[in-house]
Amino acid sequence: MTISIPEQQYADLPNGLRIHYQEEGKASRAVVFIHGSGPGASGFSNFKGNFRWIAHHGFRCIVPDLPGYGLSAKPVDRAYVLDFFVETLRQLLDTLRVDRCVLIGNSLGGAIAMKLALDQPHRVGQLVLMGPGGLEEREVYFRMEGIQRMMTDFAGGALDRQGMRRLLTLLVHDPCHVTEELLDERVPIVNMQPKEVLSTMRVPNLTERLPELRMPVLGFWGVNDRFCPASGAMKILEHCPNARFTLLNRCGHWVMVEHVDLFNHTTLDFLRRNL
Repeated sequence: MTISIPEQQYADLPNGLRIHYQEEGKASRAVVFIHGSGPGASGFSNFKGNFRWIAHHGFRCIVPDLPGYGLSAKPVDRAYVLDFFVETLRQLLDTLRVDRCVLIGNSLGGAIAMKLALDQPHRVGQLVLMGPGGLEEREVYFRMEGIQRMMTDFAGGALDRQGMRRLLTLLVHDPCHVTEELLDERVPIVNMQPKEVLSTMRVPNLTERLPELRMPVLGFWGVNDRFCPASGAMKILEHCPNARFTLLNRCGHWVMVEHVDLFNHTTLDFLRRNL
């Protein structure tokens, strides 16, 4: 089956992993987009409607495929825990000579963004979070309809084209966003992913550390999210000293896909106001 996401650049990291990434824009200010953990995910598939537009307005946009996803390495001998992703992202930024950046993260990508900002606050100037993980205990997430379906279908090998369509429909409020193009991007990738990608994944609850995030934080959450409970928005607003959130009705887990213009313009305004 042909992989339909565009192949662009690779970085060989000290931890032995080869990471694929998209890059757009030659500006000095870097914005790094971090995708979520959905089966078949890639940076391009999650952010194709966003990163080129942001780059066009004067930013260097870097869109990696996390290990286990997209065209990046998919090791079977690693535990896909939060710190593994954070360390891989840190090594990628070092390799690309990105000393300071903005992190934009959705779902698992939001948890990765927060943890890197906690570990290396000098490196992260701003955070943009869309339905981020890492704000609840594991048991809470496993009560969510989308997480239950994702784990069951991926573990059971049920993610053929129709299975993927069924899962992606849970990610959005309006199924019109589940296009044939999106299925073309994700189905070939999921067939390459080892089961360890989800079976070993562990993301701790970072809520107690949120007050340490002193940088400006912009958040988005769809109130119809069936993967990460939207009550997490209040946790960020209550604990992060410099945060603001946009909550959207008739919107699921993918604000940047379902409300692309609102996301792009609001994010660009946030980036420009916090130069």
